[in-house]
Amino acid sequence: MAKVRVIPSTINPVTLTPLGQLNRRKVAAYARVSTDDEEQATSYETQVKHYTEFIQKKPEWEFVKVYADDGISGTSTKRREGFNEMIKDALDGKMDMIVLKSVQRFARNTLDTVGLARQLKEAGVEVIFEENNISNFDSNGELNLTINASIAQEESRNISENVKWGK
Repeated sequence: MAKVRVIPSTINPVTLTPLGQLNRRKVAAYARVSTDDEEQATSYETQVKHYTEFIQKKPEWEFVKVYADDGISGTSTKRREGFNEMIKDALDGKMDMIVLKSVQRFARNTLDTVGLARQLKEAGVEVIFEENNISNFDSNGELNLTINASIAQEESRNISENVKWGK
């Protein structure tokens, strides 16, 4: 009977880099608050500080930037300069991953959320939604993202309606 000799792989099958080599991912974050209220100003600063420190603490990650929009609604991407710069930079290959708190911070429009997450995935950019435990790279990521984006959109619509009724 012939002997079979197993030759161990020297290449990581996921990253396609040599085993043992630290393959640092370029990581950015996104922070957003929807109003200029004093209460939300501390939330904005806290998000920026948290993600700067969070990314810089991971040796396998290379900090790119925290993109941010202060006092801008997430219902549309039109006036969100930080968000639009981040998407452009991601599609231009300036990062491998985007980390953010939740789907609500990314967008409160289901079509924008799912469409942009798909574009980023096709460009090789992973988007991690921490609070929702969703990655656009996961097999169930798009389904979970669609559900959470729909909830965020409806939540925004309800808030808007309640404000109108209050006035």
